[in-house]
Amino acid sequence: MTKKLRQIAFYGKGGIGKSTTSQNTLAQLAVNFGQRIMIVGCDPKADSTRLILNTKAQQTVLDLAAKLGSVEDLELEDVVSSGFGGILCVESGGPEPGVGCAGRGIITSINFLEEQGAYEDVDIVSYDVLGDVVCGGFAMPIRENKAQEIYIVCSGEMMAMYAANNIARGILKYAQSGGVRLGGLICNSRNTDREQELISELARRLNTQMIHFVPRNNVVQHAELRKMTVTQYNPNHSQAEEYKQLAEKILHNEKLTVPTPIDMDELERLLIDFGVVEDEEAALQTQAPK
Repeated sequence: MTKKLRQIAFYGKGGIGKSTTSQNTLAQLAVNFGQRIMIVGCDPKADSTRLILNTKAQQTVLDLAAKLGSVEDLELEDVVSSGFGGILCVESGGPEPGVGCAGRGIITSINFLEEQGAYEDVDIVSYDVLGDVVCGGFAMPIRENKAQEIYIVCSGEMMAMYAANNIARGILKYAQSGGVRLGGLICNSRNTDREQELISELARRLNTQMIHFVPRNNVVQHAELRKMTVTQYNPNHSQAEEYKQLAEKILHNEKLTVPTPIDMDELERLLIDFGVVEDEEAALQTQAPK
């Protein structure tokens, strides 16, 4: 029996560490769990594969297609590179800033890869998607029913939670007409107040799980400076173990749900509820007589 291809996607607010988290997790899936992985970068910056390829930026599908005349002139080997752990990497690319829609590049790349049979020998295809889904272009992997399993990278910061809730709203829209489901929230810690409890509660309200809490550790930055995942840079570090645990949870995840996004007032109340204790204690200490 042919093994079913899993198509997952990582979403999250810009700057939340989505690409870093996804590459570190996928590296563990390849190295420690024997998964054959392909990453399809869906960010015009083309930085979704740099830690796997140990290079600044990969040549993109759109750039090469423009040089050759059209995407029909491309060969699979022109745009697919193999990196750490045997992970296959593709960057869709995008238009120049202020011109065109990145969604065109994303769907052009995905269609090209499918037509060329690029997914035939892999277990997991992972789409790394820029920012929020307020732009229909970046929702393309969901809209076109490509990505079936979505993981949202967030933190206890308000805007990261706002983006997570917005992404959940986008998933809900397309879940009603397709098979896309939310696999969980990944908390990429920023050391905010009661962060783990807060994101667990947000997950509960969104009808999902906080699949893993990734603690903050400077070794991630040290590895990034060398264009590496932690797994490659220092495989015995405790942070590598965190990504290994996350990888295993995703590998065996069966809690795929239709999300229940909340309104802005409820989101703000949630933040206040989890921050008010610290605020009150700080106020009391400030007012205490010396």
